[in-house]
Amino acid sequence: MVYAIGLMSGTSLDGIDAALVEISGKNETTAVKLIDFLTVPFSEGTLRRIREALSLESSDVEKICSLNIELGECFAQATLAICKQAGIASTDLAFIGSHGQTIFHIPFARDTLYASTFQIGDPAVICERTKTTVVSNFRERDMAVGGQGAPIVPYSEYVLYQKPNTTRLLQNIGGIGNVTVIPKSGNINDMIAFDTGPGNVIMNELCLYFFNQAYDENGTYASQGKVSQALLEELLAHPYIQKPYPKTTGREDFGKQFTTALLEKWSLVPKDFIATATMFTAKTIAKAVQPFIQGETELIVGGGGSYNQTLIAMIKAELPEVKVMIQEEIGYSSEAKEAIAMAVLANQTLQHCPGNVPSATGAEKAVPLGSITYY
Repeated sequence: MVYAIGLMSGTSLDGIDAALVEISGKNETTAVKLIDFLTVPFSEGTLRRIREALSLESSDVEKICSLNIELGECFAQATLAICKQAGIASTDLAFIGSHGQTIFHIPFARDTLYASTFQIGDPAVICERTKTTVVSNFRERDMAVGGQGAPIVPYSEYVLYQKPNTTRLLQNIGGIGNVTVIPKSGNINDMIAFDTGPGNVIMNELCLYFFNQAYDENGTYASQGKVSQALLEELLAHPYIQKPYPKTTGREDFGKQFTTALLEKWSLVPKDFIATATMFTAKTIAKAVQPFIQGETELIVGGGGSYNQTLIAMIKAELPEVKVMIQEEIGYSSEAKEAIAMAVLANQTLQHCPGNVPSATGAEKAVPLGSITYY
């Protein structure tokens, strides 16, 4: 086994997740052990610049050009920080798998726009600062063969989570929610994965607006609010929720601009607003997974949303026939899951092995993912 690090920064913008793992094998023989984990929050200035870059109203090429290098430095520092915490040198690493920060994602071509995706956090900077080979830009290759470039984690989930005679639904709740369906057959070609809709993104934007807090810790605000059925019905009528899979979404659909429009249209007390947004996420998850509930079924929740106790309670109420758990209940880490996935994908790439799941992304074929920056 060798040491490797997976780096992930998602739509929640809560920082850089760094997972130090021991990894060996490839394809079905891949074995992964989590050694250490760290989340490094963004500075206020970096976070502000990311938010500006994400917005069509405030972004420009100069800001994105600079931010690409700035985030490369941030990812490098996160790598060095977890190495220090674990008591190893970055030169002891075999490789780093870095997802980068998604700035924009266009799953389907429209008008004059190509289907495309854009993650930043320059791998050359990470490579030089850590003196380690970096695998990055995982999504583009899948899109080059007709996929949507997302969800990105199903291959790692297949390797780590399949369970004989049990259907496992792996629900990640970051800024956006996504589910991977591992059928009891255990066949990778039978897997399905797609974005269920908003995860924490609307809740987080509301908490920032009303309380100047990044998120609803433990779901406390939501637990004290009352769900507005009228607003909930409008939210559930959103075109994305009605789309068939494969499908992907992002802040382009459910981010700040979407939340601002809701605030301008609806007059609710803050906690009712947050409670309704929380129920919206729970309802969309339940609706998305309902067709795949067959026999013994487990829904395993990861990501920051798994710590929102109100949200988890709502999901359990919506799916009484399913065993709903969080990652920690089966011996894994909710926080580290997607960062670990980046290490698995990088390992596949370096061994010339596929890392996408065509039945999940809509790709024409399985291909290795990512670009390699050698040290």
